[in-house]
Amino acid sequence: MTASNPPRDEPLHSLGGPPPRGVRLDSTAHIINSIGTELAGRLSLVQPGRGRRPGPPALVLVAHGSRDPRALTTVAALMERVRELRPRLPVRLGHIELNEPLLPDTLAGLGDFAAGAVLVPLLLSPGYHVKQDIPQMAQAAPVRTRVAGPLGPHPLLVETLHARLAEAGWPALTDDATRRASAVVLAAAGSRDPDSAAGTRRTAALLAERLGVPVVPAYASAAAPTVPEAVRALAARGRHRVAVASCFTAPGRFATQCADAAPWIASAPLGAHPAMARLVLHRYDQALATDGTATEPALASA
Repeated sequence: MTASNPPRDEPLHSLGGPPPRGVRLDSTAHIINSIGTELAGRLSLVQPGRGRRPGPPALVLVAHGSRDPRALTTVAALMERVRELRPRLPVRLGHIELNEPLLPDTLAGLGDFAAGAVLVPLLLSPGYHVKQDIPQMAQAAPVRTRVAGPLGPHPLLVETLHARLAEAGWPALTDDATRRASAVVLAAAGSRDPDSAAGTRRTAALLAERLGVPVVPAYASAAAPTVPEAVRALAARGRHRVAVASCFTAPGRFATQCADAAPWIASAPLGAHPAMARLVLHRYDQALATDGTATEPALASA
């Protein structure tokens, strides 16, 4: 259900009531003209034979899906944060797998959105889902769609990673000796796509700049090194104070597996942090401003 704002109180003068102070309405004709001007402004929002002008394209959050029930709760909380930031924007949710609603079902229900939809993947680097699965599902949608880029790499993602590490106990200030013994493993899902690994490395580099210590990307599957391997490699370089930064949108098997390998502290998944909501809207706006992201409705080409 899309959040909405309560209707604003209408000024009495716009409905034929008393005029604002300092304004004289000297005749019935003047009163009628005032009311007619107000009605004309409202009727301008309506196109003959077509109803109201279409609002903004819907924003469809595309989550991967997880058997962990906390994942759906977390994504729902993020969706509410997005709605709070932009109350008039229709926001929907679709999953690639494992959870309902599945993305094809969400897209099938968008037939009444004349302005179309923008799909924002809740994925943190380019990969197969971003390049193949989501665009293929978008092509089958009954409305015009645009597919936004993944959430990372981006400074707002790094802002969230930093905040989650601080919540887990990462110190705000450290002396030089402590800094030389410290490091972070950036734990991500992993992919065989080289663009995905490049995106994760870029996020790790941005986080390293923010923290002032080495940040090594590591993966839960499909890529190397694993989190335990990265921890051992850092220990061999004298970095024994190692934190694991969870580069996962929501809790799940991979996030738990990586956190369990932390020798010191492990941050929570990114979740519904305010910076994540701002990042979602940034990707939405970015897709609308990019001409090459649009896909025409499937029914239009049938």
